[in-house]
Amino acid sequence: MATLAKYRHAFLTGLQSNLVYRWNFAVRGCFSVFHPVVVFILWSAVYAGHARIGSFDLAQTLTYFVSLIVLQFFIGAFNEDYQISEDIRNGLINQFLLKPINYFLYRLSVFSAARLVSGLLVLLPLAFALPLLWHYLVLPHELWRLAFGLPAALLAALIQFTIAYCFGLLAFWFLEIQSFIILSMAVESLLGGQMFPLDLMPPWLFRVSQFLPYFYQMYFPAAIFTGRIGYAAALEGLVIQSVWAVLLLGVAQFLWMRGLRRYTAVGG
Repeated sequence: MATLAKYRHAFLTGLQSNLVYRWNFAVRGCFSVFHPVVVFILWSAVYAGHARIGSFDLAQTLTYFVSLIVLQFFIGAFNEDYQISEDIRNGLINQFLLKPINYFLYRLSVFSAARLVSGLLVLLPLAFALPLLWHYLVLPHELWRLAFGLPAALLAALIQFTIAYCFGLLAFWFLEIQSFIILSMAVESLLGGQMFPLDLMPPWLFRVSQFLPYFYQMYFPAAIFTGRIGYAAALEGLVIQSVWAVLLLGVAQFLWMRGLRRYTAVGG
């Protein structure tokens, strides 16, 4: 219980810290409303003269992108990698080495608090936009999608955070990690379904992407919620997603232990 209390306090502290900057999240959320407008204009042009592309119509594609926007604010790792690298470079990580606090769980608690605040705040501008978009959206009604989608979203958040955590730990070896982060963001945007739904790729390439961690960062939970994949594919995906979560946690622990061997405590 004492262990849980430590990270509960870290979560509450992170919650308070992010509420201080709630207007930043709110403004970002308001600007996010323009994203569905751009998506609507772009994909309406793509669908011009076509009732369906692949197996999906325009309404299903627009629903996918709106769901993606909401998921990004609830589970996306925005700048955790930079924060972790700054802790290492500035010596702020020293305080965690001298106390019985797991740095990964501490950062995960702060990340969870930030995503809760940003996710709830983005719902406000979307509530005003939904009446305009409602006629263009279509959601499936199968209850199993909610039962599979929620754990998929939580695992996706864990995978995103752990990847960001691993990139942040590269500061143990490199003075500047920005190039690594930019490369990761580019690959994630392409293979994570943020530029286009992955099921529009050739079938063999789509199948290959299902064995990569990027598939499970955004596309997978969004595809479950919006009906782009069926029951069997969702069940298989949850298994693969769980395996990736465990593997990435192992990589994070390995980098942490090896990084501490190279670390020289200064500052803090």
